[in-house]
Amino acid sequence: MVKFEDSFLKKGDTVVVAMSGGVDSSVVAAMMVELGYHVVGMTLQLYDQGQFFKKKGACCAGQDIYDARRVADKMNFPHYILDYESVFKEQVIDSFVDDYLKGSTPIPCVKCNQKVKFKDLLKASKDLGAKALMTGHYVQRIQKSHGAELHRAHDFKKDQSYFLFTTTQDQLDYLRFPLGGLSKDQTRDIAKRYDLPVADKPDSQDICFVPSGDYTKVIEKFRPGALEEGDIVDLDGGVLGRHPGIIHFTVGQRKGLHISSPYPLYVVRLDPILHQVVVGPKEALAVHHIQLTDVNWLTNQDDFYCCVKVRSAHQPVPARVKKTDTGAMVTFESPEYGVSSGQACVFYDGTRVLGGGWMTT
Repeated sequence: MVKFEDSFLKKGDTVVVAMSGGVDSSVVAAMMVELGYHVVGMTLQLYDQGQFFKKKGACCAGQDIYDARRVADKMNFPHYILDYESVFKEQVIDSFVDDYLKGSTPIPCVKCNQKVKFKDLLKASKDLGAKALMTGHYVQRIQKSHGAELHRAHDFKKDQSYFLFTTTQDQLDYLRFPLGGLSKDQTRDIAKRYDLPVADKPDSQDICFVPSGDYTKVIEKFRPGALEEGDIVDLDGGVLGRHPGIIHFTVGQRKGLHISSPYPLYVVRLDPILHQVVVGPKEALAVHHIQLTDVNWLTNQDDFYCCVKVRSAHQPVPARVKKTDTGAMVTFESPEYGVSSGQACVFYDGTRVLGGGWMTT
């Protein structure tokens, strides 16, 4: 028998499980059935499959919707497909394309959680009368007397808390993440025990609407003619070479510049107005503080020391966070390198997520 303890839920309660068609959300649904909850599976139709290249391993594709239905049939619970194509295009795809053209490096998975899954899907779950919305994310929700807290997953290698920093307190009180205390291997073992048809399905590796892995093709499709060539310049504006478009580069990038230099050069910043890629030595990447906008606060503190992550794959580093009129100012204890506009900065107190915001550098 699987373990899932929640003082606010009891057997027979209706719970909605957001099902992507992958092994994680499928296991969550199967677990809840075994534990005696009335499970309703919901899968989001986010885009027209014919618009994009199909690739094995990409999430949210037609095969995934079919797989979610197969799991629901096997475990005998109702499954619904919700059409959110227009919302997804406006809130996620268009934003993704526009951010790249502005020289930023977007994180569409965060926007999808913020603008679609934890907004519209959560509302649909409440309208259905469900007591909770459950997902297969690897994060932990810990109930305290002051409310629910968001924590990193038990398995740091699978932790997805960075991508959920926009989760509000109200949303967190309603959401549940049953896999937060498990490793991926344990999840797959459970899937095999239930004999789920997705037990051996590979993990998603790409952004769901960029299944080919080539996001430039998506940008060209939605903004024809938007890609412009330009100069690669040094910090003083001297021309070192040419590039096919700033969307091919990110701050901190070293490889793929195709210019000769007696010392290593890195992308320091991108200029969407002049269509320039500005390069320089590694020390030019050093950042001592950053400005954040659209900050989501999961703490009442206005000025505090904590650890922050500026990239999903980075380890948290010490910093001071101070609330401002427009968001927050983050001051690093030691300079950070490769900080890029459009990425997120997430605050941690140990394993607890205290909030986060979008970097404007």
